[in-house]
Amino acid sequence: MPYSPRASRLRPGATVAALVALLSTASLASAQAGRDLAAPADLASPPTDATKSASGLVSKMLAPGTSTDKPAPTDIVTVDYSGWTSDGRMFDSSVARGRPSTFPLDKTFAGWSECLQLMTIGERRRCWIPEGLAYKGAANRPKGTVVFDVRLVETRPSPLIPPPDVKEPPADAKRTATGLAYKVLRPGTGLRRPSSFSTVTVHYTGWTTDGKMFDSSVPRGQATTFALDSVIKGWTEGLQLMVEGERTRFWIPQDLAYKGEAGQPKGMLVFDVELVQVK
Repeated sequence: MPYSPRASRLRPGATVAALVALLSTASLASAQAGRDLAAPADLASPPTDATKSASGLVSKMLAPGTSTDKPAPTDIVTVDYSGWTSDGRMFDSSVARGRPSTFPLDKTFAGWSECLQLMTIGERRRCWIPEGLAYKGAANRPKGTVVFDVRLVETRPSPLIPPPDVKEPPADAKRTATGLAYKVLRPGTGLRRPSSFSTVTVHYTGWTTDGKMFDSSVPRGQATTFALDSVIKGWTEGLQLMVEGERTRFWIPQDLAYKGEAGQPKGMLVFDVELVQVK
């Protein structure tokens, strides 16, 4: 988290380990969820208005999304889902657990990756995934075609992949009088802007200009809340330019960041920030 050096409680690079752990363990759980949900009526036979792709994946939109954003193959997605075997047995469900799941899209099986990349944020979709695109007959995994109802809650770029413009602000970035550069990546959905004393909830990732990720809330799968008067100056200034729901990239010069403080990232820093809520 971009606290000022005096207030910093994070060890730089700590979230790298968190992401490595997430990448190494990310897969769809096959354990029985706490309670069964009713299986779809068309579980064993997709309806005629479902679409079949060249790979054999069959899918049907159940409800449209609220955004045009779709996941990239390397994104980290947050989803609510339930999965059934073709005989109607529910074998996994984040809905039954009462908590959406977050995982790297490129670490799940092919049918899920393809299904999610068809979706926009907020969309609900049913996907019939043949065994060759699912668990491929693996021991202790569901056999045959599996069916998932999925709601795409959010998608975010992998923090391990630095932006292409991490070295310096692009020509279309805006600049403030202090030297802060920024570019809106996704417009906001709200009207509220924080003040310098507001408490905000955000998702964020920070890189040095050589592309090293040193901190991120994304691998933790949970947004972070803090007071804007307790963070580095570039964050205090930059967040006040945003509205709720907005995602912006900031290029923060060293004198607005950690000022060369020992144990903190040096030089200009680049942050992707999503303003989730102004408290």
